[in-house]
Amino acid sequence: MDALTAVPIVAGTVASYAVAWLCGVPLLVPLLNTAASFPFMVLALERGDLRLAIARMLIWAMTLGVCATSLSYRYPAATDVMFLRGASYRTEMFAWVLTGQGAESSPSVFIPQQAGHAALFVCLSIATGGVAAMPMGAMLMNYMGHYVGTLAASSAHPATTIVLAWHPWAVIRVISFVILGVVLSMPLLSRIVGFKVDWRVARSFITIAAGGLVLDIALKWLLAPTWQRWLLHVVGW
Repeated sequence: MDALTAVPIVAGTVASYAVAWLCGVPLLVPLLNTAASFPFMVLALERGDLRLAIARMLIWAMTLGVCATSLSYRYPAATDVMFLRGASYRTEMFAWVLTGQGAESSPSVFIPQQAGHAALFVCLSIATGGVAAMPMGAMLMNYMGHYVGTLAASSAHPATTIVLAWHPWAVIRVISFVILGVVLSMPLLSRIVGFKVDWRVARSFITIAAGGLVLDIALKWLLAPTWQRWLLHVVGW
């Protein structure tokens, strides 16, 4: 992806947080986040370039993660309110880091939860051409980033904490959701905007995303208990 395209996506996403901060309405945050990037995805799909559309949305997701983490590190109390489900997710994850107990280390809890999120995201992508799925994705990114940023803010080693708290399985999940969101938005968008879908390429990306979601669960199942001990040691509680 050319840098000239990445710059407005990054700049628009950063600006969306600034506008949301000034408005002070939590529900607006994921909607403004989405408005900053959705047109760039549509333009790439209209050109018939699925790979470019996915690359653009990966840049967007990365920017969301950086912004949410940075804001939460600098303003943990304000972002507790600003990000939907920020406070409850932070509380849940802090308890897990401290005790090792919680959904993150309980496959019987996190597997149905993640399956439910994925099913809802897939349905929204197909039914709305991504219009409703992208705000959901932004909300998930924001409260995950809030956990990471606030944990770093209370840590003895903030930089290391930020790296570890973006759990590898969560990063894989984000990438998988981005791919699914772009690919599954195409059936509706192709009819509205008017472009042809190369389903051979689309199916290959769906396979990659599905594999990523399976890998996410496998890594979380295997690594979460060890990861919690590493995090607790680094945070220094």
